[in-house]
Amino acid sequence: MKSNRLRTNLTVAIIAIGLTALIGIITVIEVLRGTIYNNFTSMGSNTFTINEQRVSSSKKIGKKKRSSTSNENNPIKLDEALRFKTLFPFPSTISTSVIATNTSILKRGAKKTNPNIVVMATDENYLRVAGTNLVSGRNFNALDISSGENTCILGNALAHKFFNSPENAANAFIALGDARYRILGVMESKGASFINRMDNMAIISLQNARQRFSISGKTFVISVSIPDIKYMSLAIDEAEGMMRNVRKLSASEENNFTISKNDEIANSLIDNLKFVTLSASIIGLITLLGAAIGLMNIMLVSVAERTREIGLSKAIGATNATVRIQFLSEAVIISLKGGAIGIILGILIGNLLSLAFHSPFVMPWFWIGIGISICIIVGLLAGIYPALKASKLNPINALRYE
Repeated sequence: MKSNRLRTNLTVAIIAIGLTALIGIITVIEVLRGTIYNNFTSMGSNTFTINEQRVSSSKKIGKKKRSSTSNENNPIKLDEALRFKTLFPFPSTISTSVIATNTSILKRGAKKTNPNIVVMATDENYLRVAGTNLVSGRNFNALDISSGENTCILGNALAHKFFNSPENAANAFIALGDARYRILGVMESKGASFINRMDNMAIISLQNARQRFSISGKTFVISVSIPDIKYMSLAIDEAEGMMRNVRKLSASEENNFTISKNDEIANSLIDNLKFVTLSASIIGLITLLGAAIGLMNIMLVSVAERTREIGLSKAIGATNATVRIQFLSEAVIISLKGGAIGIILGILIGNLLSLAFHSPFVMPWFWIGIGISICIIVGLLAGIYPALKASKLNPINALRYE
């Protein structure tokens, strides 16, 4: 190995690249999985949401056909959401919200954001149902919601951008679009995420959104938080019946809305990650197959180059088993060396995403064990044929080999 450093290192690099691809992507997926769970469980496992119907469907029950209409024709309107909030009899905290726009610009003095700020219109219960606390200032109250004044609650990253700290932002003013808003409070940091964008979000009241944004055609989301999770199924059944009544659905019609629990949404997203895991595994295994072929080729070349050395070893007493172990050990060591480098690089590269999302450092122990096992198997499979070939050399012919 020392006398053929370049060839050995190239083989190590091939194996390392395969393991880096496999462990790196698996680590990224673990980070994403943890981020998804954290984002949805932050709202509480005792929360469910009522949203528009996502798909069209129809089926026959007996002689009657029950049908549901697509969400394009059946958004949940504000009056329906408010009626549900008023009539729902189950002990709970209910919030109504809608995304007024996701292309807003915030400005203060010479500073301004890109046109990608989400403006959420909510009621006074939204932060409590969403499991979000304020680090400074206060939440909306009933008067703020009913008056429709230009007041808002700012995301943590935006407060730092414009005011350096959340404490400085409370009761200050900021321009949202072409209007001047007073900041009531600043939300705690939720971290960067492809799901949760609350750090770069501004929350305004529903009444204010009706005055300044076109939200009449948008669908509203109803979030329901119940005090005890053991009553979740009962609360969902009650909510389904109430929502059917609010939307005036007959017994022959299917629901034209969906009810989702946070853990169901998270599990649905995580199920989709399984396809990415499968793809990553296939890519890594194909790369490792190429590495195994390369390692076998190098070992065969090594046998040819060291024929006289093998003959000399056998002439002074080395057995066939000794020669086999020598070449097998060399193949396994090269494979494990490449595997160790690949695992370390894969973990470090994969956890770059955890730094961006402010999530814990991830160590995919299961896949690390699989990676090490694969390296040992690759080394054995790549080295066994060259080792057998070397052990069968006739010492007299080997010593004469040029």
